[in-house]
Amino acid sequence: MRLKSLVVAMAAVASLAPIASQAQSSNDNPWMVRVRAVDLLWNNGQSGIAQTANVKAQNEWIPEVDVSYFFTKNIAAELVLTYPQQVNITATGSNTNVGKVTALPPSLVAQYHFTDLGAFKPYVGAGINYTIFSNRQNFYGAGAGLQVEPSSVGYVAQVGADYMFDKNWGLNVDVKYITMATNVQAQAGGANLGKLTLNPWTPAVGVTYKF
Repeated sequence: MRLKSLVVAMAAVASLAPIASQAQSSNDNPWMVRVRAVDLLWNNGQSGIAQTANVKAQNEWIPEVDVSYFFTKNIAAELVLTYPQQVNITATGSNTNVGKVTALPPSLVAQYHFTDLGAFKPYVGAGINYTIFSNRQNFYGAGAGLQVEPSSVGYVAQVGADYMFDKNWGLNVDVKYITMATNVQAQAGGANLGKLTLNPWTPAVGVTYKF
């Protein structure tokens, strides 16, 4: 079901392809790339996990590269990418570091850009996130091995703005909210011990280049 959701989202974006030719007439530069520094702020909700476990992911800064294609001057699709990130996991009331997992969280977002405000170009977006958790065997709880599920599918809401210095270069600010959750399991037997709801906010600042 998770992969099916991702395929459906990609198909929805692909369905805009018939109007891509309009982008060439209304927008001479349909491709845009952004490089951002992102403050990854986990919400760290949990259910079913023993209060003494207190499993959390630690906040961190990560790099991000985003590639956008404008189907029209207002409508774009953005693919949000980074390399696999090491996420530190803590547990117990003293927030003891109990290991790391590797998270690769690409997102695909459909956007509407407000382009009639001069150099200031705000936008809103919504889409889907598919996070792959690997190296899960490095995640241990106090006294017993724990692991998380291999993947998570969630939704993305986005708001941001570009301020263009010229036709190519600009400054970008962006905030996304991503729904992301994973079940915590015991390594011995794989019993489900509860759910860790990560749901990060990702405020970011970066540089925009429009081809």
